[in-house]
Amino acid sequence: MIKVNLVGNPNTGKTTLFNSLTHSHEHVGNWHGVTVEEKSAFYKYKGKEINIVDLPGLYSLTALSYEEKVASDYILKNKNRIIINICDASNLQRNLFLTLGLMELGCPIILAVNQIDKKKISKIDLAGLSNSLGIDIVYINASNRKSLINLNECLIKLNEKIENGYKPNYDLDYIKSLLNDNSEKLNKFNKKIYDYSKDDNNLNIFYKIKLLEDDENIKEKLSITDQFDKTICVATSRYNYIDNLMKIYSTTQNRTYGKSKLDKILLNRFLALPIFLLFLATAFYLTFFSVGAFLSDGLSYLLEQFISQPLLNFLIKTFGENNWLVSLVEVAIIGGMGSILTFLPQVALLFFFLSLLEDSGYLSRVAFVFEDVLGKVGLSGKSVYTLLMGFGCSTTAVLTARNMEDKNSKIKTGLLTPCMSCSAKFPIYAVLGGAFFGANNIFVIMGLYLLGVVIAIGLSYIFEKTCLKSKEQSFILEFPPYRLMSFKRTFSLLWQNVKLFITRVATLILAMNIIVWLLSNFTITFKFIGDENGVSMLETFGRILSPIFVPLGFNSWGLISALIAGLVAKEVIVSSIAMFNGVEENSINSIQSSILLTTSAVYFTGASSVLSYLVFCLLYFPCIATSSVLIKEIGKKWTFIGILIEFIIAYLTAFFVYTFARTIEVFGFWKSFITIITIFLILLSIIFVYKKIKNKKICPYKDKCSKNCKKF
Repeated sequence: MIKVNLVGNPNTGKTTLFNSLTHSHEHVGNWHGVTVEEKSAFYKYKGKEINIVDLPGLYSLTALSYEEKVASDYILKNKNRIIINICDASNLQRNLFLTLGLMELGCPIILAVNQIDKKKISKIDLAGLSNSLGIDIVYINASNRKSLINLNECLIKLNEKIENGYKPNYDLDYIKSLLNDNSEKLNKFNKKIYDYSKDDNNLNIFYKIKLLEDDENIKEKLSITDQFDKTICVATSRYNYIDNLMKIYSTTQNRTYGKSKLDKILLNRFLALPIFLLFLATAFYLTFFSVGAFLSDGLSYLLEQFISQPLLNFLIKTFGENNWLVSLVEVAIIGGMGSILTFLPQVALLFFFLSLLEDSGYLSRVAFVFEDVLGKVGLSGKSVYTLLMGFGCSTTAVLTARNMEDKNSKIKTGLLTPCMSCSAKFPIYAVLGGAFFGANNIFVIMGLYLLGVVIAIGLSYIFEKTCLKSKEQSFILEFPPYRLMSFKRTFSLLWQNVKLFITRVATLILAMNIIVWLLSNFTITFKFIGDENGVSMLETFGRILSPIFVPLGFNSWGLISALIAGLVAKEVIVSSIAMFNGVEENSINSIQSSILLTTSAVYFTGASSVLSYLVFCLLYFPCIATSSVLIKEIGKKWTFIGILIEFIIAYLTAFFVYTFARTIEVFGFWKSFITIITIFLILLSIIFVYKKIKNKKICPYKDKCSKNCKKF
């Protein structure tokens, strides 16, 4: 079996190549942490079984982040494996920096030059460059399997050479110069270096180069505490060597990688945030209203006409109308699960826009825009990727936080991610908000998404100033060129998410709906309520907890019970409300009509009540899947603390929203607005006076006079 490591800079098409070679479906993205740990798969070529390992993207073998350390440690541990080093043809000059590091280590290398940008950037003499470096170089298109034949042929030939005793021994002029010029500094470490490298000359050279770079990881491994002169610039020697190669073998147009005229607009300090918000507003409008609503209505009609109604008619004819099995299918499956399934087109649209944000290269620009803001509250730009992924699924988003080298930043990011409005929450917004606000619901939805972000930033600031102060972190931000979406990749991504949604509905949500139906149709003594009077188990539990939520404007046992069911999956809140109200159709309009009727088991008294409920759903406990991932990533202690804090924040925020909205309902907007502004000014005045009084107690000359100066 041939063992291969796949190595490259971020955004060079590494994971795309991995998927093409192995027919896998690993996620491809333009952010840190997409490949956080090594992933491996097998494939066959000409009867040879090949095990290929996809390592996290890295810029050099000097690790500056968690994912780079994962990759560099794995390469060092398995240095004799064949390495496919993928480079971007439009940025070959910078990508070769990593290639030289791999050559210094003495790894057997195949250089795969990926033509990502279809524009002709440069003409490269691959044969000449290959002879000069002493490695095989091939052109590829990572997304096109037919273009990978030459790569596989090179792989087979290199493996045959290794089996016949070939050991790489690259001739790099700058290495000889560096070692000769600094021999006196390195001589005293020869014994320690030899103990780790033994008779491996390449490894011996590699350790010496890393010492000259003052690499902390290698120094720790060799138990060396000496500091090396920072003026010894190994990086400059590498880049000079690369520049000379490019002058000989490449004709390159003057172009800065990733730079675009669009950045003058999209990264403008005044326009960047409004443009991003406009993108979100457009995406939400198309998802929740225009296109999404049309497709959802169409799917609802098809389900009703061709699945729900025929199945229900068959069961009634077979078992009778009042049979418990008929009730289970009618309420729990058709009414409950069917109401969630109708959101499938909107889920697909939401992930389509997230894919557009990512594939176009705009996602990295968004991280850049928010880097300064998040830096002030103790987060880095890496947190942007995790939080934005939270709009899709909090569970998978939390996993990307593991690449952060600072423990406190990782904990904070993990705790803040559930504040984002994941795709499981928007059925709640669409159904409940749509019933009361109609077309204006888009502003409510935008407000909820932004509220989650504001709460997350506020909590991060509090954590930063109290118990989770972050250390300074390295964050290398790369701007990929703007690109059109890949239809093949987008379709693959949408299919994966659609399949996941259908699987979730058919398993977890179906199981939870059945449990909710059982609890709401049987008494504590396990008697079926049916047409007889009786109090269900769920109603009993809901009534016990309902007084807690009176200050928030909703105390219906059904709404409280739906919140409890939502701990398993947030979508269950909508299906639970549909079951409690006896909605038999899998129609969004039917559920919306039911919550407007005071005769229903679950209803809202007004817009203030529904706003409060939506805010509480946004911020209260994360689902069980997310909680379990949080426990694994940040530990039980911080997960429990985070859940408790989120409940308190959800309660207080919902209380404030309800009070404010209720005040407007009673007194009108302007009276309420003026009253709140007045209260706010009074509080500011009190804080201002307090600070003045406090400052007067401190000697104004305390910085100039002696240490014995006392307060007067």
